[in-house]
Amino acid sequence: MEITGAMVKELRERTGAGILDCKKALTETDGDTEKAIEILREKGLAAAAKKAGRIAAEGIVDSYIHMNGKIGVLVEVNCETDFVAKTDAFKALVHDVALQIAAANPQYLDKADVPAEELEKEKEILRAQALNEGKPEKIIDRMVEGRIAKYYTDNCLMEQPFVKDPDKTVKGLIADATAAIGEKLSVRRFVRYERGEGLQKREEDFAAEVAKQMAGQA
Repeated sequence: MEITGAMVKELRERTGAGILDCKKALTETDGDTEKAIEILREKGLAAAAKKAGRIAAEGIVDSYIHMNGKIGVLVEVNCETDFVAKTDAFKALVHDVALQIAAANPQYLDKADVPAEELEKEKEILRAQALNEGKPEKIIDRMVEGRIAKYYTDNCLMEQPFVKDPDKTVKGLIADATAAIGEKLSVRRFVRYERGEGLQKREEDFAAEVAKQMAGQA
């Protein structure tokens, strides 16, 4: 079986292991990701996966204000110890996550947070689009799944390309940091505010305003 870059990337994001180690493990298992994870764990290379069961209850809440107060973000990122929470490396990571949220405007933390009813509604819209494009019925379901993957990428923080390194997702960023810092790290929650968001902006009818002024001068 051909081992693709996408397969290697997924395994790396799930384990925090190096690219070459991931490719070798996938080659040994003929592309079976779950078996490849087992191999990496047995070799002590799956740093992030080994820490997945730990409890991350420490951490910090960081804020980021962008464009002279136009956009504001609050984000909570957790780690296992207060010692790590105070390190520059961890603080830099949290700040990068806040920057990501400000720049990419995710609606959800990860795929599991997308409401089922919204996901079904999105699938219906995508299916209708495919039908309107004249696509064969037999490939529409596959097309919809592909477009749903793009929906996750656009709307879920952990699936988004990292703004400072688009070749890496935010999930990959956290996995790399977990391996480097040596503790389980997790983004717990966030909120993003954009000035004026949700408010109906006043629209002036310039012509009517001019006419009104002219009538007042007559």
